[in-house]
Amino acid sequence: MSSNSKVVLTKRVVDAAEPRAKRYEIHDSKLEGFGLRVTPNGVKTWSATYREGDGGRRARKRRVTLGRVGTLTPDEARDAAQKLLASAKLGGDPATAKAMRRATVTVGELAEAFLEKHVEAKRKPGTAAQYSDIINRIVIPELGSMKVDSVKRADLARLHLAWSETPYQANRVLAVVGSMFTFGARVGLVTEGHNPARGIERFPEQGRETFLTVEQLERLGGAIREAETVGVPWDTDLTKPGAKHLPRDAERRRTKIAPEAAAALRLLIFTGARLREVLHLRWSEVDIERGLLFLPDSKTGKKAIILNAPALAVLAGLPRCGDYVIPGHTRATADGTVEHHPRADLKRPWAVVSKRAGLGEVRLHDLRHTFASVGAGSGLGLPLIGKLLGHKHSATTQKYAHLAADPLRKASDGIGATIAAAMGDGVSLGRATGKMREG
Repeated sequence: MSSNSKVVLTKRVVDAAEPRAKRYEIHDSKLEGFGLRVTPNGVKTWSATYREGDGGRRARKRRVTLGRVGTLTPDEARDAAQKLLASAKLGGDPATAKAMRRATVTVGELAEAFLEKHVEAKRKPGTAAQYSDIINRIVIPELGSMKVDSVKRADLARLHLAWSETPYQANRVLAVVGSMFTFGARVGLVTEGHNPARGIERFPEQGRETFLTVEQLERLGGAIREAETVGVPWDTDLTKPGAKHLPRDAERRRTKIAPEAAAALRLLIFTGARLREVLHLRWSEVDIERGLLFLPDSKTGKKAIILNAPALAVLAGLPRCGDYVIPGHTRATADGTVEHHPRADLKRPWAVVSKRAGLGEVRLHDLRHTFASVGAGSGLGLPLIGKLLGHKHSATTQKYAHLAADPLRKASDGIGATIAAAMGDGVSLGRATGKMREG
């Protein structure tokens, strides 16, 4: 069979096509432009050939490889060729479109550029770590190998739905992917306007703020004192078989926390500061005389934190060993100097004292919410609380509005007391309020 012959391309014809010294092509007699290419090493591929533009004789020929024999049957390959050739007749350029698709980056490649060029360069380390975790743990395993322009809203909606049991996490996935595709469009890695996160409805999120009561604060204070002095006793069942390996002396079955860890917990409670603001605090940023912390860089930028008397007492009781108020580990360098590093986290000491205090699922960040809630309940205005917390926008502080000593409530109480007195009810406002508090 000559290389220019035409025949109906069937499985029998394909199987019978033997390799030659040079690559050759067998054209299909049923569909003009559809053919089979055979290379000297025996590789057989389906192809479609068309002319650019209006298809005149002077127009350049373009050939598109449809796939290898084995991955597509003759009928499947012919159908694919028919669609491609029809597109070409309507003015399309399938070869160029395929080349562009091949050149398109994958989600994994976009994510790498996004993290390096945008997140790490423009976001705080804590935020960057959250972005990296969501992308590497959730997004890449599901979408990483897909071309960015082929990711549809349905693909991301399925991923969002898969995390429906953790609505907050699911919504952060949408936010991160949406931001990533916006970045990609801005730098030319994604087609302008293509963002699969757009239009997907977020899950409702329950409020995550927890405010400790006075009783809970009392238990927490006692737990911290116990943990830093005698230690918190282990919660173990001595009747279990493995208990025989535990220390016999009950005093040795206790967990103590370091004094600096206890100090860090107290500073979080007394100042309403964020965790990293306390753990990364340097002595050079502490002004005891004026009662201020001058933070050169926080989540909301440069700011000052007011130190009240209890916070000043905590700082006064700490030894100055190294650069950091809450010291972590030290490391000797090659030139003989010593590098000081801050403490990485408070997970273990917080787990010990929060469990001892019976706080349940209270998070460390809820200490900041508690600081704000005490201020709101004491009648401090929301703008003032926002300044103490270092909020950049007033809307951030608004979530504490329902805790504030509302002037409308005071007015209602006054009117109610007047009406009750006129009716001869005999219950004073003070007694009624006291009963409600007791209840």
